Amino acid sequence: MSPVYILLLLVPVSSAQTFHWGPCPTPEVQSNFTLQLYLGEWYEIAKLPAYFAIGECIQANYSMREDGTVRVLNSQVLNGKMWVVEGTAKVMEPKEPAKLGVQFTSFLPYSPYWVVSTDYTTYSVVYSCTDIFKRFHFNFAWIFSRSPTLPTVIVDYAKKLLIEEGIDISKMTHTDQNCIV
Repeated sequence: MSPVYILLLLVPVSSAQTFHWGPCPTPEVQSNFTLQLYLGEWYEIAKLPAYFAIGECIQANYSMREDGTVRVLNSQVLNGKMWVVEGTAKVMEPKEPAKLGVQFTSFLPYSPYWVVSTDYTTYSVVYSCTDIFKRFHFNFAWIFSRSPTLPTVIVDYAKKLLIEEGIDISKMTHTDQNCIV
């Protein structure tokens, strides 16, 4: 398949997320990450645009499966209806447990889900990036909270972390968590 054809296929997807020239940044991730403490419900507070998350009241819930993988339930309210998608996450490299991979369809590879920082009880900062031939990349970043709101000082801290790691957050948007379904 020619690179031009691949680029043409990616145009619709790229319009709903952030595109940058060059390879992905490689931010530091949470040291001594403990997956068990990370499990549970997280509310999306802010994100870089993502074609798969265009609704409101976006949440993620993580729970362990018997096989050692993580069940991922992502939900959002879109056009007045609740939409839920189930996926699987797993630690990709045991020496770096904060570098997870997540997959929502079995025919696609796992996508990066790197926990840059978390205190497990209040906030989490997550980054994902996919290189295309090391020529350009698409990236995602999220700020999550254990509750529907997060103090501005923590949101500012999370944004500062991403910027310090070389991640452009100029297109980051706030997620409305005040929905009625």
